[in-house]
Amino acid sequence: MTAALVAGLVAGYGIAVPVGAVATYLVALTARTSWRVGAAAALGVATADGLYALLAVVGGSGLTHVVEPIAIPLRCASAVVLIALAAHSGASAISRYRERRTAAARTEAARIGPARAYLGLLGITMMNPLTVLYFAALVLGGQTAADPTLLEQAVFVLAAFAASASWQLLLAGGGALLGRALTGDRGRLVTAMASSTLITALAVHLLISVP
Repeated sequence: MTAALVAGLVAGYGIAVPVGAVATYLVALTARTSWRVGAAAALGVATADGLYALLAVVGGSGLTHVVEPIAIPLRCASAVVLIALAAHSGASAISRYRERRTAAARTEAARIGPARAYLGLLGITMMNPLTVLYFAALVLGGQTAADPTLLEQAVFVLAAFAASASWQLLLAGGGALLGRALTGDRGRLVTAMASSTLITALAVHLLISVP
């Protein structure tokens, strides 16, 4: 039981901690909107990680043969979606700055909402098939002569979800603090453009690294 708990926590943090385009977008989204929206988005990312951990536990090695043929198209689609989000974010920031609408952040928060943020980040994260391969490799590598029980499998999945959720919520908290610290028009413009540039660069890296 303890081994399954530790393995799940390690697996969850292992996939969540490396900062990529999704994490960058999560921080920027929270900074532009509110903690509630950011927390919902963070739980969307964690839900995707938890679902992939569940798929890996249930499917095992069979998932590798299913995912590999569509891994590259999904990766490209994920990169395109992130680039579109970055472009929209940058364009919105420039528009708000030019029009000097100081209430823009509140309007955006109302327009996005926690439910939309949750589903959006869940969908983007689910488009990364490498996550299920990661979990499948860990599950298969950690198997012993005795098959894990259903309880141990459940503990592994829940621990992976909890680890991912705690890290994503930490990132959202950082975005909320950033949003409070940079409430002026110029500060919001600079942070939005910086995050859009970084997200675009990370998404382009995904595209050019496709074999």
